[in-house]
Amino acid sequence: MSAKKLRELLKVPGIIRAPGAGDPWTARLIEMAGFPAVYMSGAITSHTVIGRPDIGLLTMTEMALQAKNISNAVDIPVIADGDNGHGGVLNVIRMVEEYERAGVAAIQLEDQVLPKRCGHMEGKEVIPKTEMVSKIKAAVYARRNEDFVVIARTDARAVEGFDSAIERALAYCDAGADVIFFEAPQSRDEMEKVAKAISKPLLANMVEGGKTPFLKGEELDALGFKIVIYPGSTAMVATKAIIDMLDSLKTNDTTAAYAEHMLDFANLNKIASLAKERELEKRFQ
Repeated sequence: MSAKKLRELLKVPGIIRAPGAGDPWTARLIEMAGFPAVYMSGAITSHTVIGRPDIGLLTMTEMALQAKNISNAVDIPVIADGDNGHGGVLNVIRMVEEYERAGVAAIQLEDQVLPKRCGHMEGKEVIPKTEMVSKIKAAVYARRNEDFVVIARTDARAVEGFDSAIERALAYCDAGADVIFFEAPQSRDEMEKVAKAISKPLLANMVEGGKTPFLKGEELDALGFKIVIYPGSTAMVATKAIIDMLDSLKTNDTTAAYAEHMLDFANLNKIASLAKERELEKRFQ
């Protein structure tokens, strides 16, 4: 059902805005805010689950478990980061199987080597184009739900140059990818060229302080992009807020001085659907 919802969104006019989450709580807040989809960021998941950077340290099973937890917390489609598939084509096949069972609507696969890097970090390397083509074909083969969306990401712009990255993106289209994620174009002109060269739906990655021009969703829509993700925005805001609150607590020896910036206990429980759970509990007592 989730995958079908995303397919339907891809067919209608307008860009799909998908803020990033690494945990079910953030995903629920994204849904409550009215966004049509959530992006399960590999980077933020790594920060959340193990407190480590986005350099490929999480295993596939750890990612699939978190994908399941996030999918179970919301009704909107979850676009899940699959990194580089955690190995060869057989690893990709198993990952697609696990992600489908987890209830996500789409998986994103990238053409980086291990150890991978965040898309806007320096020092990236990419696998041969033919190897990535094989991985995409394996992902398409592995899905059991025809609505399940396969997103192919290329990081080649920073490694091989713009023209080579376009060639890769076109090859990934031919391999069966449903959506193309051209990572880190470095100017608006490059973004326009990407949109003109590729006929399949395009995903834009808006990273604060990243290499790509930071555009509004309506601007990206006008350029020809279909999905826009904000992978780290929620985590950046939450981290800053937590740091500020802890500084205030350390300075004032109480959280009272920071209370106006906090959600109260009642509303916290409301978001967690406590009343609904209590009613369900009473039903069986």
